[in-house]
Amino acid sequence: MNIYTGNLAYSVSDADLRDAFEAYGKVSSATVIMDRATGQSKGFGFVEMANNSEADTAIKALNGRDLNGRSMKVNQAEPRKEGGGGGGRRF
Repeated sequence: MNIYTGNLAYSVSDADLRDAFEAYGKVSSATVIMDRATGQSKGFGFVEMANNSEADTAIKALNGRDLNGRSMKVNQAEPRKEGGGGGGRRF
């Protein structure tokens, strides 16, 4: 299951995120999303857990929990929408 984690402190690393979720089961990946231009955290990330039961337990346990001074928002990630993008030049 892909899990969205929001309201992360800018100091949270991939390892911090992984550590928080590994208390509830096996984590396949944990990634804090970084701004390409500045290299600074955007304040959210994604965690992938193979076992849905463990993922559900982690979501319930970690939603609202403090991590590095901020209360995390944790829920099941929504599938990416097709298209999107944008960013093209307009004349």
